[in-house]
Amino acid sequence: MIAYLDGKLAYKDPTLAIIDLNGLGYEVKISLATYSKLPAEGEKAKLYTYQHIKEDAQALYGFLDPNEKSLFMQLISVSGIGPGTGIVMVSSMSVGEIRQAIVQEDVRSIQSIKGVGPKTAQRVVLELKDKFRKEELLAKAGYDTVPLARQHNTNRSEALAALVTLGFARTAAEKQLDQIQHRHGNDLSVEELIKFALKSH
Repeated sequence: MIAYLDGKLAYKDPTLAIIDLNGLGYEVKISLATYSKLPAEGEKAKLYTYQHIKEDAQALYGFLDPNEKSLFMQLISVSGIGPGTGIVMVSSMSVGEIRQAIVQEDVRSIQSIKGVGPKTAQRVVLELKDKFRKEELLAKAGYDTVPLARQHNTNRSEALAALVTLGFARTAAEKQLDQIQHRHGNDLSVEELIKFALKSH
């Protein structure tokens, strides 16, 4: 599992970026939001990645904003939404717009995205609305446990990627990291987060 790529941006177009890491070029599928924020070719760039492995293919999906990656991961956890549709969804609407549509049960807005039919749109709302509402309530209560409040917390997303690679279920790992940060604060290193999670597992 590749958690992120931090190297030189060798190439970019609205759907694809190539990150050069010491002479090795990684082809990464990107969203429009990420494309619009990428630096010029030849500049340094860091993308938070999700590696999708199928029997006949492998693909890397990359995001400049950990919030966008977090939303993408939640969307593709819904049955019927693969990474291709997920990247179209986060390209069609902003992170905030998608979250708001889901929380407000605005199935029509979700359905307006190319490739998302009425049943899939309903499933997205049904499976994610309670989770997003809970996160919003926690954010209002001042807990730094939601993707919206987690923009700069890259240690957490790196630790999460590592824990998933180690065999943790993603939702269980997210819950555990939330508890660890609530108990020990948000300044823990990636190593400390993983150690705490492994100890309490």
